[in-house]
Amino acid sequence: MSHSASATAVTSSPHPAGTAEPGGPTAAELLDFVQRAAADKELIASLPRDPEGRTWLRLDGPRGSEAWLIGWPPGTGTGWHDHAESLGAFATAEGQLTEHSLAVRLPASGWKTLELNDGVDRVRHLGRGRARAFGQHHVHEVLNESPTDHAVSVHAYYPPLPLMRRFSRSGSVLRLEQVERPEDWQ
Repeated sequence: MSHSASATAVTSSPHPAGTAEPGGPTAAELLDFVQRAAADKELIASLPRDPEGRTWLRLDGPRGSEAWLIGWPPGTGTGWHDHAESLGAFATAEGQLTEHSLAVRLPASGWKTLELNDGVDRVRHLGRGRARAFGQHHVHEVLNESPTDHAVSVHAYYPPLPLMRRFSRSGSVLRLEQVERPEDWQ
């Protein structure tokens, strides 16, 4: 990415998927925020675009959440990752993004390699104006599969990301490759 970013670590306790810590926004509130932000043409136009790498700007999310405006050049993606115990939502403001996700909850720790069962893969295509929310421990990758068009999206997480786990995948085998902490993003 070509723009620096910062994040604040927050220690959190586990809560059921789709809920947040007391006093924080719910997944539905995060979804509403990303949809409204994605519809803000002035905000979307403020994002610097790089033809080769993703760009991003930190936003003020609702009630202590972490939010980002992200630009996706053609053919870019995140790779497989999760957001630890944070709830999240994202909306596409321009272009189209594809989300590959796993309909399975992974163990929070204590593993390096897992064999996934058949039928756990999900694919969503999110064109302009489309959005989705997700619960804790959501494993996915997001891609701009267009060979020519830039995409822009808005993302929000609560609590602010304490860490992200990065994975590699070969067929049905998922491997934990790296754990990133907020200081790695600064």
